[in-house]
Amino acid sequence: MRPRPEGRGLRAGAALSPALLLLLLLLLLPPPPPPLLGALWAAGTPAPSVQDGAPGAGRVKRGWVWNQFFVVEEYTGTEPLYVGKIHSDSDEGDGAIKYTISGEGAGTIFLIDELTGDIHAMERLDREQKTFYTLRAQARDRATNRLLEPESEFIIKVQDINDSEPRFLHGPYIGSVAELSPTGTSVMQVMASDADDPTYGSSARLVYSVLDGEHHFTVDPKTGVIRTAVPDLDRESQERYEVVIQATDMAGQLGGLSGSTTVTIVVTDVNDNPPRFPQKMYQFSIQESAPIGTAVGRVKAEDSDVGENTDMTYHLREESGSGGHVFKVITDSDTQEAIIVVQKRLDFESQPVHTVVLEALNKFVDPRFADLGTFRDQAIVRVAVIDVDEPPEFRPPSGLLEVQEDAQVGSLVGVVTARDPDAANRPVRYAIDRESDLDQIFDIDADTGAIVTGKGLDRETAGWHNITVLAMEADNHAQLSRASLRIRILDVNDNPPELATPYEAAVCEDAKPGQLIQTISVVDRDEPQSGHRFYFRLVPEAPSNPHFSLLDIQEPRNHDCCAHERQLLKPWSPCSAIKEATAVRGLSTATREQPPLPATREKPGGSRDPSTAKINTLIFSKRKVGGVPKGEAEATGQELGDSESRLFKP
Repeated sequence: MRPRPEGRGLRAGAALSPALLLLLLLLLLPPPPPPLLGALWAAGTPAPSVQDGAPGAGRVKRGWVWNQFFVVEEYTGTEPLYVGKIHSDSDEGDGAIKYTISGEGAGTIFLIDELTGDIHAMERLDREQKTFYTLRAQARDRATNRLLEPESEFIIKVQDINDSEPRFLHGPYIGSVAELSPTGTSVMQVMASDADDPTYGSSARLVYSVLDGEHHFTVDPKTGVIRTAVPDLDRESQERYEVVIQATDMAGQLGGLSGSTTVTIVVTDVNDNPPRFPQKMYQFSIQESAPIGTAVGRVKAEDSDVGENTDMTYHLREESGSGGHVFKVITDSDTQEAIIVVQKRLDFESQPVHTVVLEALNKFVDPRFADLGTFRDQAIVRVAVIDVDEPPEFRPPSGLLEVQEDAQVGSLVGVVTARDPDAANRPVRYAIDRESDLDQIFDIDADTGAIVTGKGLDRETAGWHNITVLAMEADNHAQLSRASLRIRILDVNDNPPELATPYEAAVCEDAKPGQLIQTISVVDRDEPQSGHRFYFRLVPEAPSNPHFSLLDIQEPRNHDCCAHERQLLKPWSPCSAIKEATAVRGLSTATREQPPLPATREKPGGSRDPSTAKINTLIFSKRKVGGVPKGEAEATGQELGDSESRLFKP
């Protein structure tokens, strides 16, 4: 800038030595209100300088000169706060120039002295709400209100003071850490914010510390990371901690502001506790008549852990002499209880007390804590069996009896036995359930249980009988048991052989000797064990008739025989002789269900029961029809007069 003309005072930028200029500034400037102005600066572009003494010197271009403005926030004085001064180098000090401002806060927050250009702040400012204000300065001719200088923009910055304490804005803070975690385990991070200017001083430089809970947790002073301070956090002793964290600005120096927050730290569970039975012996009782699957009782082992760390299984080990596996144990997944259940039938008389060992163990074991000991526990369970009045028991409970079909009425079939299983061993009475023996074929002795025949038996009519025998206490018929008996009727040889079907043989009159006339088959309703064996013969009076003979076939089908012709028969010859054949049957003891077997020979040593039967034999004559011989039966044997009856005698 150009030097100020004479009589106008000293202009900004006048040509002085630096040392002299600095001295003058120190002497002339009043002590600024804290904090005050920065360096002087000029706005506008001054006109080129006019050489001294040059005639006809032109007019000098004027320019703005003022301080760079700062205003301290939160000023609490009673007088308006001096901000700074604007000044035009064209101001001669005669009051001809009027200074005005416009822009943010002009006329309300900031006022200017029209004569001097001094600016004052009329309100308390808050840098956290607004950090700077942009305004425009004008220098006008007081008489004409004409701008003497171009309008220029300037800024008033609000200078920060440490008036905002740190704040934790993201609460509530809840963290977690597993129990027994090593010292220094990171839990979580908390961070506070400070509204003061982080670029100015230390107003926003924060440090963290623990106000409450420092015995168990620490916090990194710079990052706010919370860590464990001890290695033995135990959830079972204390499940949560309330830790107070403080943040202090001014880097923790004396006079800094602070804020705090409470951090809830939950200690999570690990499987560090084994199951434990509250007592070492449990006693239960159950009636001996309890059906299989009945629950005897419930036992629960306690576990100080939570969640799946309390899941457990139970095992049952029975002591020697208990009969083995009388009980079993199942785990209730909802309550984690052991349910002891009857697995075999109980018997007070054989064992009134059962003792078992119940073992509980964790389902999920953490190998990190194996050195803490075994994660299982045992307890003794005693089960007392209560005696109840039981019905008699058959020994054996059922069976097979046999009797021959020719047994006399009253013959012994067999004996059933039942006894009272109770310790009293009361007398037992027997009876037959008549619903199973409507015809009363059998009877039973009420005292001894001896079963006898009540009627005659016939294997060929009924080969099997199924009856139900009742056994009851003599003085309490409500205590009743039942047993099913199967009685097989054994076969005896009491039926003769019979022809399988009626036979009527036919033969031509010119039949040659030895010609087969008829094959005869017989059946027998008896069933010998080794099969039927028959032989055939003519009755003793039959051999006098020379016309026929009987051939006993010695082959597997020996319940058959063949009749053969011995002499050639003539038509219309008298054939009144009777041949007789006798079939002899061997004794059979086979069951009724077996099919009749072909007999090939007589059963050695077997009794014989012969039977006889008649066989009619028709003799046919030949006639010529048109000169050609033709065999035919023109009428019945009686009409032809050629009928003979042959008799098999039983």
